[in-house]
Amino acid sequence: MRKETDLDGVKAIAKALLMTSVNQTPYSPMIVQHPFTSTGLIPFPTEMNKGFQPVDITLNEDNLKIWRESISQIIDEAENPYHIYMLLNPPYALTFLKLASPYLSRKDFSEILASAWINCEAPHNDPDLNKADLLSMFKSADPKALMEDDEYEQLQKLEDTLTVYRGVTSYNADNIKALSWSLSKETAEWFAHRFNQDGTVYEAQINKEHILAFFNGRNESEVILDPQYLTDITEVEDMTSDFSLSM
Repeated sequence: MRKETDLDGVKAIAKALLMTSVNQTPYSPMIVQHPFTSTGLIPFPTEMNKGFQPVDITLNEDNLKIWRESISQIIDEAENPYHIYMLLNPPYALTFLKLASPYLSRKDFSEILASAWINCEAPHNDPDLNKADLLSMFKSADPKALMEDDEYEQLQKLEDTLTVYRGVTSYNADNIKALSWSLSKETAEWFAHRFNQDGTVYEAQINKEHILAFFNGRNESEVILDPQYLTDITEVEDMTSDFSLSM
């Protein structure tokens, strides 16, 4: 990984993603899929700059070209890679990071990885990234840049052998051995029962040396770990029928 970020290289990756197709959905143009937008209705300045009006970029090539040119200009003006990352539609952030990694310093890579992971609703479901890709990203990161100071300190203070928990629903029941677990059983229970699901909580053991990060920004006590080192994975009996968790 580079000592210094090649910002021009990062911008070239961003512009390549900008030129990908805008994938329509049954709810288009309100909802679309694209690395730089989740909607096809983009606010553009009106004549004389007296306000904004929505323009449908799925309607014709002219609208799409104008939008792409405006985003391309913002990319050109970006002063660092984090500014470019912030332009992205969150579900595409990790894909961008994978493609841009050859041009990023380890520090910039690590800081973007932490933000992209936390802000992506279902990082394990990204079709462009498999479990090995995600694991490689975290193993390549600088732990001190990846975590906040208090999170890094908490990770250092953990016991050598830890009990971790993971809550799954019917949506991800086949992905028990994932990277994301929690030190909190209550958090795992919340994930198992969100969306009104009758999910399942699993408990496992792991040595601290195989934990790659600790995130607590959402009070989830989340640990990112190498799942091949999980042991004694067992289903936890649900003794509660009603509980709440402040996230």
